[in-house]
Order: sequence, then structure tokens, then C-alpha cells
Amino acid sequence: MTRKESVRLAATSARETVRHAAEVVAPYAETAKHTAVHYAHEANERLAPKVSYAASEAARQARTTYDCHVHPRIKSARAHVPPNVDRAATNAVKQTRLVARQAADYTQPRLESALAAAQPVAEEAASRSTAALAALRGQVSAKEVHKLVRRQERRARTGRLFKGVALVGVLAGGAYAAWRWWDQQSNPDWLVEPPAATELSARDEESPAGFDEEQAAKEREAGTDPASGSLPSSALEAEAEAVEDRIDAEDAKRKHR
Repeated sequence: MTRKESVRLAATSARETVRHAAEVVAPYAETAKHTAVHYAHEANERLAPKVSYAASEAARQARTTYDCHVHPRIKSARAHVPPNVDRAATNAVKQTRLVARQAADYTQPRLESALAAAQPVAEEAASRSTAALAALRGQVSAKEVHKLVRRQERRARTGRLFKGVALVGVLAGGAYAAWRWWDQQSNPDWLVEPPAATELSARDEESPAGFDEEQAAKEREAGTDPASGSLPSSALEAEAEAVEDRIDAEDAKRKHR
């Protein structure tokens, strides 16, 4: 038997012993709890009236003693005290009450916040104690505990990764915004030179002239000339043929290009 097997056997034996002890003690503990609750309830029913009566009698007796013995002496003593001392004592009492009230106002929120912060820790400790007790009783196996630990580690790792990605995204966005601002400051729009005017091609330059010639040819065919009025039909035909020849020549040049 190896050392690991002996340790595993000892752990199994201890677990079985604890489980058996818990099973044996559980009925007695349950009975003791019910008995204690019953006795406490019965004692409360019997002693509550007596305690209440004794408390009221003690308060009444203390009030009577104060009114009969203490209050007259305090009143007599204050009558013999100088006014300045009485006034100083009264102010001291008022200051003491004010300081006590301020201390309570200062301490109460911090005490409440401390209790609120300690409550999750206490709940976590209670849940871990319950899990540890369940593991000792054998209700939770070591494999399940290991699986739960791995799940918690995976969640923590995923949370850290998400936070890192969010931080990198925020930094990248800030850097891009800063670069855009610096670029606009160093190269404003009024410093950028306008683009150079492009030259028209020979085809674009010739197209208005060709259009004008075609328009003039159509007007000549209609029998009118914007410059000299009406012309003979032979002259119009000659000019139309000349225009057609010129258009054919321009088309040939364009095709050749």
C-alpha cells in the first residue's frame, strides 16, 4: 500500500466516523433542542409577570426615594450654589448632551455601514460552514467540490478578461479621440490647399464646336441663317455637304485617336 492510498483510506475512515457520529448525535441534539425551547417558553410564561411587576415596583420605589430624599437636597444645594457656578454647571450639562448627540450622529451611519459590509461576509462564512459540514458528512464528493472550485475560477477569469477588454476599448477610444483633436488642431480646414483644376481633353473642347456646327446645319436645312437671313437652295446644299464632310472628318479623327 502506497502512502497516497493510506492517506486516502485514513480520510475515508475519518469521514465515515464523522458521519456515524453525526447520525448518532443528531436525534439527541434534536431532542435537547426541543426540550430547551419548551423549558424556555414555560419559564417565560411563569417569570414574565413576576419580572414585570418587580421592575415596575423598583421603578416606583426609585422615583419615590428620589422625590423624598434626593430632589430636596439637590434643590437646597443649588440654592446655596453661586449663580455663576450654577450657570456653568448648566452649560456643561448642555454641552455634554450636545457632544453625546453629535457622537451618536457621527457613529450611527458608520456602524450601519460596517454592519452592512459585514453581513455578506457572515453569509459567506455561514454558507462555507454549511458546505464544509456537508462535505464532512459525505453529501458532497471531492469531485463536485473540485468542479465547483473550477467553475468559480472560470467565472473570475472571465470577469477579469471582460474588464481588461473594456479598459483596452476605453483607452483606444480615448487615444483615437485625442489623435483626431490633434490632427484638427495641426491641420485646420482653412490651411488645406484646394485641388488643382483639371484640363479639359481635346474631345471635350471640340464637342461645343461640333454641337454649334450641327445646330447651324439644321438651321440651314430649315431655310434660315442667323447671320444673313435666307439663302439659295444650292448654297444651302453646299454648306450642308461641307458640314457633313467636316463632321465625318471629326468622327474619323476621334476613331483614329
